[in-house]
Amino acid sequence: MFLNRRNFIRNTGVLLGSTLMPYSYLLANSSQKPLGICLVGLGTYSTTILAPALQFTKYCKLTGIVTGTPSKIPIWQKRYGIKDTNIYDYETMHQIADNSDIDVIYIVLPTGLHATYAIKAANAGKHVWCEKPMAKTETECKAIIEACNKNKVKLSIGYRMQHEPNTQQIIKWAMSKPYGAIKTVYAEIGYNVTNPGNTWRMNAKLGGGTMYDLGVYALNASRYTTGEEPISVTARQMTTRPELFTETDETTHFTLEFPSGAIAHGKTSIGDNMHRLHADCKNGWYNLQPFSMYSGVKGKTSDNILLDIYIENQQAQQMDDDALSIINNRPVMVPGEEGMRDIRIVEAIYKAAKSKAKVLL
Repeated sequence: MFLNRRNFIRNTGVLLGSTLMPYSYLLANSSQKPLGICLVGLGTYSTTILAPALQFTKYCKLTGIVTGTPSKIPIWQKRYGIKDTNIYDYETMHQIADNSDIDVIYIVLPTGLHATYAIKAANAGKHVWCEKPMAKTETECKAIIEACNKNKVKLSIGYRMQHEPNTQQIIKWAMSKPYGAIKTVYAEIGYNVTNPGNTWRMNAKLGGGTMYDLGVYALNASRYTTGEEPISVTARQMTTRPELFTETDETTHFTLEFPSGAIAHGKTSIGDNMHRLHADCKNGWYNLQPFSMYSGVKGKTSDNILLDIYIENQQAQQMDDDALSIINNRPVMVPGEEGMRDIRIVEAIYKAAKSKAKVLL
């Protein structure tokens, strides 16, 4: 029995490249005209990650930008050849409605601004990609979803890990349970940031806080590893540097209970280094460690099956997958409802930490 299960898992691992690879590997079509992508917000993630990743996509092309910093415009034009007519600021963003060079508007702003500009993007009649976390509140998430539905445009949330093949194996195992019932999940992500600086991530109004910024990785992983939605949460928050963290959390611990009886213990911090996803099951275990690094993830199982498929660029993979959902008019891999589920739980985590009591979901 053990050997049969081991051989089955090994075989499914070999097949990952065909059965679990994201859409863009399965549906490649070199004759397809790429979709025009407009990045809204030219901060670090757009500048150092997304714009370079777009150069590796098959079905996307960087054709527009929205920025409130005029000095950035010539740099971006020189680097990416963006036309004058495809450059906007936040006051003129609505004019993208008349621009046929732009098919998708990608919101890459502080979390507290996501709802405002995602709704503007939808009202311009363009498909909307929104970075994680989706918004500050469940109410804001609902408003984004409603705007996209009203304007008949697709909405995708930037959870790149759900496009990553080793993570997709974890998601598949949540359903097939080759190691038996999932008992306990540990999802931990954090970095020891000596000086977090005066950034929006330290500003509660703009959606800062470690739980929002990093914690959604651990939360989303807890949900996709169990394949269930939690029914309750307890949480606690703390800081070792109260002089710095006057508005936001430095470290958050949370525990989720699921209908099957599974428990997920999550931790996120910018005061401690950690990066693991581990599932203890009735008949074994498996993990990814690290589980959300840009450079790749890797893990193994209790019977020594390796989870180590490598893709060149996670963000390029994510954007090509989302582009193909539009091109082929099929559901996106990570819809707005998925982002909203996490934010509903994030709000409950803050409530549980403040009240020091269990919150039912």
